[in-house]
Amino acid sequence: MNITIDFTHDPAAASWVAGANGHSDFPVQNLPLGIFSTSDNPTPRGGMAIGDMVLDIPAIAKHLEGDAAAAAMAANAPALNMLFKVGRGPITALRHAVFTLLTDTAMQAEIEPALHKADGCTLHMPFVICDYTDFYTGIHHATNIGSLFRPDNPLLPNYKYVPIGYHGRSSSVRISGVDVKRPSGQTKAPDADEPSFGPCKRLDYELEMAIWVGQGNELGEPIPIGDAEDHIAGISILNDWSARDIQAWEYQPLGPFLAKSFHSSISPWVVTMDALAPFRTAQPARPEGDPAPLPYLQDEADQANGAFGITMEVLMTTSAMREAGDAPHRLSQGPMTAMYWTAAQLIAHHSSNGCNLQAGDLLGTGTLTSGDEGGKGSLIELTEGGKNAITLPNGEKRTFLENGDEVIIIAYAEKEGLARIGLGECRAIITG
Repeated sequence: MNITIDFTHDPAAASWVAGANGHSDFPVQNLPLGIFSTSDNPTPRGGMAIGDMVLDIPAIAKHLEGDAAAAAMAANAPALNMLFKVGRGPITALRHAVFTLLTDTAMQAEIEPALHKADGCTLHMPFVICDYTDFYTGIHHATNIGSLFRPDNPLLPNYKYVPIGYHGRSSSVRISGVDVKRPSGQTKAPDADEPSFGPCKRLDYELEMAIWVGQGNELGEPIPIGDAEDHIAGISILNDWSARDIQAWEYQPLGPFLAKSFHSSISPWVVTMDALAPFRTAQPARPEGDPAPLPYLQDEADQANGAFGITMEVLMTTSAMREAGDAPHRLSQGPMTAMYWTAAQLIAHHSSNGCNLQAGDLLGTGTLTSGDEGGKGSLIELTEGGKNAITLPNGEKRTFLENGDEVIIIAYAEKEGLARIGLGECRAIITG
């Protein structure tokens, strides 16, 4: 595990970019990576968010040297796969060099032409996603869901030994802002003799985080737990939309299928492991009586610093709320430390059978319910399986999502003595 605090994390560092200093998401201490295009140059290419601007990385390559210059040129592509494939060294070099340029007023005239207003840019998928695996690391969510279906035995025996996951559908992952069309599928009411086909009636969101694979591994060559973090490119926000009524009918015996494959939303910016270094924290201790991870998943350094001190929030608006100009209503809030397994453990387990991970692979954490009041990460939990509707500030009630509803997920890291950094937002509106 390589967690280094350096000059790029200095809370007193200031950028000459207007509006960047004190920005709630993208101060100069963050510098997340993404793919963008502009009206005058519609070719998608790598960029960094800085304040309310986007820095064109290939455009400043001539001002860089060595690994930083090579990384900037690798970012001259419609996806970040090649940039992250080479490992974290060049990414760190690029971060250091760009930070220096954006804090040196003598370079302002040279670099400013490569800045574009973010609201005038189109943001694209950051990676070409090779594969998508959705894990189930939120133990409080797993317990809540299990309690709805198996009140006497909410967690199956393998949960505390195996990082549970399933192979998701990469082709239907979309960038934040793309509408979600309500899926149709087979459902079966408890009192019905046979299933019927039609639009989903129990559409739900899932408060998740995305872990991006950077450098991969060869087929047949597992990644040791002590090296696993070096294979992580960074993190984003994920909403893995779920059709709960379709899921209830189809998930046995092989698990999620059409109830999950219709759409997943991802935030556009990849916050790097370097930017997150000051916000690393210990993995919460397992409750007394829980088994220790098996040796291939056990690493002292990972347990000491393998979790992320990130706060997540999910908010909602309805068509009526937007028409009235009402602010989004917060449904829940909680920490990313709700994960029962660390990101490194997910990488190590995923590759433990020799499975080859590739740059751009997407790993979902699963729904992260905090276990505290106000921290439930899905409507199925908030409404106890649809039994108890929630009431919004304007009096509207919801058990599950209706057409016109918009779900917004934000996430950020803040710590005393450090500049707050954010991951932006992941949002989408439900359509019929």
